[in-house]
Amino acid sequence: MTTRWMDSPIGGLRLHSSAGLLTAIDFGAEPQGGRADDAVLDVAEQQLEEYFAGERTDFELPLANTGTEFQQKVWGELHRIPYGETASYGEIARRLGYEMGVSRAVGAANGANPLPIVVPCHRVIGADGTLTGYAGGVERKKVLLAIERPGLF
Repeated sequence: MTTRWMDSPIGGLRLHSSAGLLTAIDFGAEPQGGRADDAVLDVAEQQLEEYFAGERTDFELPLANTGTEFQQKVWGELHRIPYGETASYGEIARRLGYEMGVSRAVGAANGANPLPIVVPCHRVIGADGTLTGYAGGVERKKVLLAIERPGLF
């Protein structure tokens, strides 16, 4: 596994790769060590910088598929939420063919997403439009949504 730190408008991020795949993005990372030489991390860092600059709306990266079948279904649905738009946990459950009561499980899968930003879990909000929990904190979620829709907040 290779890791690399990068700065961003939402604080330090640690990018992880293995076997030519982006495997994780961690929030709140502190800089450490030198700069790892890794082609996947080079592309990921470039695309994240473009996203933060408002120049990229989609990511084209080789991603690791680690998670349960249910988590992977939820994460797949997250990719279908258009840039600058949001969906509720209940909407995600319905889109996947589940009852509204599954919205908590959708929330848990959303929170377990190892690739935030790239797999846009920040676009999932409460049914009443509130910015509910986010693994990186609600303030980061607010910044990410504002990048995608300036003037939202």
